[in-house]
Amino acid sequence: MESTTPRPVCAKEALDLLNCAADSDFDREKCVRFLEALRSCIQEKKVKKFSLAEQNRADEDQIIKGKH
Repeated sequence: MESTTPRPVCAKEALDLLNCAADSDFDREKCVRFLEALRSCIQEKKVKKFSLAEQNRADEDQIIKGKH
């Protein structure tokens, strides 16, 4: 049986906004539209908080090391 990793909530919207902000041809109005799309997704999906996968793994590693 194949296991699939679920797609993070609002991932596309978040990536669009981050890439817009990082673009060398920064376009504030375009980025604001991406921000509004992300905000809309967050409200629709009732997101309370985001975290990075790498950050979660580092936190888990610290917890495990602390127990030993």
